[in-house]
Amino acid sequence: MAGMKLNRFAKYAWAVLGYNLAVILWGAYVRASGSGAGCGSHWPLCNGVVLPRSPQLETIVELTHRATSGVALLLVVGLAVWALRAFSRGSSVRRAAALSLFFMLTEAAVGAGLVLFELVAENRSTARALFMSVHLVNTFLLVGMLTLTAWWGSGGARGRASGRAVLSGVLGLGVIGVLVLGVSGAVTALGGTLFPVASLAEGLRQDLSPTSHVLIRLRFFHPWIAVAVSGYLVFAAWVAWRRAAGWWAPRLAGWLVALLALQLAAGLLNLALHAPIWLQLAHLLLSDLIWIALVLLANVALARPTEGGERVGALAPAPSAG
Repeated sequence: MAGMKLNRFAKYAWAVLGYNLAVILWGAYVRASGSGAGCGSHWPLCNGVVLPRSPQLETIVELTHRATSGVALLLVVGLAVWALRAFSRGSSVRRAAALSLFFMLTEAAVGAGLVLFELVAENRSTARALFMSVHLVNTFLLVGMLTLTAWWGSGGARGRASGRAVLSGVLGLGVIGVLVLGVSGAVTALGGTLFPVASLAEGLRQDLSPTSHVLIRLRFFHPWIAVAVSGYLVFAAWVAWRRAAGWWAPRLAGWLVALLALQLAAGLLNLALHAPIWLQLAHLLLSDLIWIALVLLANVALARPTEGGERVGALAPAPSAG
């Protein structure tokens, strides 16, 4: 019976992660479509009421995001409570689920701050860019903790940095690089929304002009940061593949490199097509998947070769016939 409960927990944890990815994408649509002020400067109410009458499209988009975010909060509360009941004291699953709840609460606080301080819609202030950067980092930390909760709850081994200084340093620098790249991407996406361009040449002129808004000038650096971080992550994946034992490390390294290639292609397409909303969402989804792959790769690469998770063998491949 206990094993069956843990199996259900793992499925629930992975489902919560998937649902949160969908909420993140819808939040990006809110920003890209200019619907962030759909409920005015009111939070948690929408334009001063619970359910506005005859709402405009922007209000429906923003209200939907708030509703789905509220469901996400309840799902993560359920995840934390379930982990507390299903796993023993000191369990890594318990800690990861508790941190998931913490980052979900801070996610809600940052989202509320964006609305209450009116850092939405056509706001072009530096404060908005800083809030968006904090929002991005918090979102990545939330996704990372949800990923580890699901992985460890499924029986996956837990990584430990002790005694693996070189490998943990290489992978840790990759984690920092992805966070920096994510912040750069968030600021670039905000600049693209506030200052759209009709051609690549026009965008380049704006980026290089010393009189342009700071959000425009920062767009120039994102592609170069992306190339540098992607190159480093390929190196980190190779190091993890060479130094790590087990079945998962080489596969996660391969998935990471494949996702990086897709992301760079999506970035080039973004430049060529002037970042349509659907492509912005695809670009963001790839960023989240790269982050998930890196978090899992770092975890399994730093795990002891003979160490299982709290349910040993649950994520191991089935033995081959013969």
